[in-house]
Amino acid sequence: MIWRREHLAEIDSTNTWLSVRAAEGAAEGLVVFADHQRAGRGRLERTWESTVGGSLLCSILLRPNVGPDDLQLVVASVALSARAALVRLSGLRPALKWPNDLIIGDEKIGGLLAELVRGATGQGIVVGLGVNLTYAGPDDVAATSVLEQTGVTITAEALLDILLDELEPRRALLDDVKGRASLRNEYERALATIGRHVRLERQHDTVVGLATSIDRAGRLVLDLDGVSTAFAVGDVVHVRTTDEA
Repeated sequence: MIWRREHLAEIDSTNTWLSVRAAEGAAEGLVVFADHQRAGRGRLERTWESTVGGSLLCSILLRPNVGPDDLQLVVASVALSARAALVRLSGLRPALKWPNDLIIGDEKIGGLLAELVRGATGQGIVVGLGVNLTYAGPDDVAATSVLEQTGVTITAEALLDILLDELEPRRALLDDVKGRASLRNEYERALATIGRHVRLERQHDTVVGLATSIDRAGRLVLDLDGVSTAFAVGDVVHVRTTDEA
């Protein structure tokens, strides 16, 4: 894979910028990272706040030949690569919270947002990533940073270098059935959500159950009073029970 990087001092959103290029036919491997985003986006139309140079703010264009059931694995490949890069640079090993957060304990240190883009050259997936390096976020948010956790200062460009190095072999795994199965297993092992009681908040309702696994499509499987049910979307809150206290 040849990674082609664009570095911007400031942008509204790296995902918006890259989605336009993807629709215009940009080849896989285009990466954009910015020192600051004026309108960074998270899941469920949330904003992603950052200070100049305080976070890695980037988006990556991937074009694997995968079906709808494997789209979550594309996002997982980037999340797992970011996790591995943080280990290599700082010794910090975040867990993953389904579907797309990197966490330390109950505090968020990073998040991902994927967008499916279709254009003249076919389907592309833009995966946006934000990782708190020296900025932990607003005081009213349960978030942390690499600096706060380890005392280590790493730059966004250094983290991006190692992330792309880690992503290359994981991207290759997306190309065949055995590779995707291996990636799915790594994803499930990294999920702190599995084995936890969770509250899954959806647009129109909320369900509470025990997270037991992810299915082939990366959907979260909850045990709801003895009935296994898979959910494709929702915002997860890890619930502390008496047994977990």
